Amino acid sequence: MELKTLCELQGLSGREEFVRRAVADACREALGDDAVSFDGTGSVIAVRRAKDAAFPRVLLAAHMDEIGLMVNSATEDGLLRFRAIGGIDPRVLISKRVMVGYGESALPGIIGEAPIHLQSEEDEKAAPQMDKLLIDIGAKDKAEAEAKAPLGTPVTFLSPYTPFGDGFVCARALDDRVGVYNLLRLLDAPYPGELTFAFTTQEEVGLRGAFAAAFTVQPELGIVLEGTTANDLGDTEDRFKVCEPGRGPCVSFMDNSSIADRELFKLVLRAGKAENVPHQIKKYVAGGNDAGAVQRAGAGAKTVVLSVPCRNIHSPSSVCCLRDVDNQMELAKAVLKHLTKG
Repeated sequence: MELKTLCELQGLSGREEFVRRAVADACREALGDDAVSFDGTGSVIAVRRAKDAAFPRVLLAAHMDEIGLMVNSATEDGLLRFRAIGGIDPRVLISKRVMVGYGESALPGIIGEAPIHLQSEEDEKAAPQMDKLLIDIGAKDKAEAEAKAPLGTPVTFLSPYTPFGDGFVCARALDDRVGVYNLLRLLDAPYPGELTFAFTTQEEVGLRGAFAAAFTVQPELGIVLEGTTANDLGDTEDRFKVCEPGRGPCVSFMDNSSIADRELFKLVLRAGKAENVPHQIKKYVAGGNDAGAVQRAGAGAKTVVLSVPCRNIHSPSSVCCLRDVDNQMELAKAVLKHLTKG
């Protein structure tokens, strides 16, 4: 399955059904029907049984969901109010095109604010507030708006997958369809121990699916494939730069939800060097991901995170380098190759 296909599937937190269906079909084709199951949160769990039980039981995880919006009311003149699903800076929303609803019934919409001509000096200086923004779907009044977009209607950004520059791509949902894409490519990765692939739900709203998946699987090691903010543009001070697109996936020693197991962290760096896979260490403690849930679920597990650097993350127009995506997969393969019995 292509990364473009995955990025263009709608999959807001709690509404991952289109991504789940595509992922489950791919897992069944690769591993067989009996290897694939779903937990109560909707995560896809695919298991490869061990050929040698002396090797560690490994969970490879990536989340299916993406950030977006949800309709929570309508104005008398037919515009939609909304709230965020996941962490979104309202400054990236103005004038963005969206899909209101899911699938073939989704309606086009535009996010708007008061035009510059009608803003006060204070308005111009202040960051926009999300509760001041509205979605226009062309409804003539509140009744029509509520009929077309009832309360709870999901809203997805309308952003085409666009390759550009020297191997870069701009798309929505790179966080974390890059991880999902590589998890699917790792289904046949050589490893003699038990290998479980968890395509998790609702990461963007609290790592919810990963808690359930890890509690069910009870792995010894957890390797999370993610996208992470780069923060490398403009005049950003070096100490605030997280990583650099094009230099390989970054390995986190810690973030806001987990601390990497030290031995596993060092093993990743050794494996990457031994197998000549470009990689970098995440330089700034930022963000959080499913490792925070995997690390703490049940009896706990040793974890490490391999992330693709993304510019403009949590926006309609994320950017990553496709070489980093390929090298995330290669680094995960290298880690599996270098894991030993016991």
